[in-house]
Amino acid sequence: MKAVILAGGHGKRLKPYTLFLPKPMLPLGNKPILSYIIKWLKEQKINDIILSVSYLNKPIEEYFRDGKEFKVKIKYIRSKKPLGTAGQLKKAEALLDDTFVCLYADAILDFKLNNAIKFHKKNKSLATMILQEYKTKLKYGFIELNNDKSIKTWKEKPSISGLINTGCYIMDKKFLKFIPKNKKYEMDKPFKKSLKSKMNIYGFEVNGNILDLGDKNAYENAFANFIKEKKND
Repeated sequence: MKAVILAGGHGKRLKPYTLFLPKPMLPLGNKPILSYIIKWLKEQKINDIILSVSYLNKPIEEYFRDGKEFKVKIKYIRSKKPLGTAGQLKKAEALLDDTFVCLYADAILDFKLNNAIKFHKKNKSLATMILQEYKTKLKYGFIELNNDKSIKTWKEKPSISGLINTGCYIMDKKFLKFIPKNKKYEMDKPFKKSLKSKMNIYGFEVNGNILDLGDKNAYENAFANFIKEKKND
């Protein structure tokens, strides 16, 4: 099975760090984020990797090359303009066979992917989204009104919870027909189109640790915690 890593974004939420270095190459300890993602894929017995790159792609390609040093096989798909997550995936279509894994380059994952792959195949899913439960406390009090505008309830800083997208998917190649060529297209659009077409789309919940590094605060916290843990080793 092949894996497509979408590594072409501008990393706008991580500026100024991404002004001169692409998001996947930001360091976590003495290694770039992307190296942890590739290491995890290798642990899941996936050694055939496609990197879909665009913005500041040279540092990525110079570091990972053909993947031999990391004991994987890496091929590159390049786009000259921003295409969004789904648009970047579409560029890899010619290199894909049937079922493949797709994931973003801004999260470090830690769960058994094989269980999700078995679920995907058992349900004959066109695309399976890896989900995780998330809970957060809102920083404002919520006020509910009656029809006459009198106050009904006051919920002070309530907590909400639900399943969130981890940015990891298992897909069949047929899913790519819902993505146009050479057009900026985010991943939510082909999912919405396939659901509208009554295709089999599933979600698979995981309990493993997922480290989201998609914005400046998340990255800085992760970096600080990583250094702290290393000092305590």
